[in-house]
Amino acid sequence: MVNYLIIDQRKLKMSRLVRWLCRSKKQHYLTNQLLAFSTDNKKPSNTRATPPPIRVSLTESAGRGVFATRRIGAGDLIHTAKPIIAHPSLSSINTVCYYCLRNKLNSTDQNVAFCGPECEQNAKVFYDVEKEAEWVAFHDYCRSNGFKYPLLVKRLACTILSGAAHPEILDILQPASLPHHILLEMEEGFNLLRQGFTKADAGSEKMAFLTKKWYNNVLARIRINAFRIELAPGRYEDLLSSAAACVDAEAAVGNAVYMLPSFYNHDCDPNAHIIWLENADARVKALRDIEPDEELRICYIDASLDHNARQTLLLEGFGFNCNCPRCSSGD
Repeated sequence: MVNYLIIDQRKLKMSRLVRWLCRSKKQHYLTNQLLAFSTDNKKPSNTRATPPPIRVSLTESAGRGVFATRRIGAGDLIHTAKPIIAHPSLSSINTVCYYCLRNKLNSTDQNVAFCGPECEQNAKVFYDVEKEAEWVAFHDYCRSNGFKYPLLVKRLACTILSGAAHPEILDILQPASLPHHILLEMEEGFNLLRQGFTKADAGSEKMAFLTKKWYNNVLARIRINAFRIELAPGRYEDLLSSAAACVDAEAAVGNAVYMLPSFYNHDCDPNAHIIWLENADARVKALRDIEPDEELRICYIDASLDHNARQTLLLEGFGFNCNCPRCSSGD
């Protein structure tokens, strides 16, 4: 006997996947950016990069997720990823590269610095616009309130104004909404951002995308998808055991948003983790053996925290209650 319920459920899942991939005319372009921002490892310049051994699919309960397409061994480098946008923390802005966040520049100049000609050239997509405006008030607003994500919105807006990015570039990421009290706090930042561009004569037509709705939507997506960049000390081979993130915000050199890494779901006992060695380029490594079709998961927070602390952080910071096996066991 045919089980029509199972068939209907499969059709429903397939239709949800199709709707996700074809949600808008620009979705095909956005989906193709997964490989543009991610590769399995660094290849010689004359060798074509191969796709990483993973696929993005719908999960049973957590929306989209990342799954292995073949067996991945413990310690393997699964793929690397370049950020869509990255920005140094205000406390590190004079000591890291303003583009790639490479550390130990030891700059005493009040202006920003780059680690080399390549980063200085790459930064033109946002810096040529940014340097025309005055950002003291905007940075003071972020610094006094401890805000870091508005800095990423500013950098994205500069990139859009330069013509190097589309206003909907982040639409492929998990959507979110901001609580009412946060919306009120963010309103001043939106006004300061628009004022900066307006006083710099950015042009009303170019600034048409920069509405309060766009600002809040982008900020909400960044809030749940951004990664805190902490450059890891030591050798690459020694990093497998260092999965737990540092909870000291001052240890971070900045924050960044990625395409493919943003699709990884959370687990308090993850099988993969993300590390940063020299700059904001992310490296996703396997913490243990991963079988084909197994979902890859990372830990969004400090995995060493106790059960109640983890649940509180995940609910307040990411908007969900964790039901992973570790949390379900009460550990």
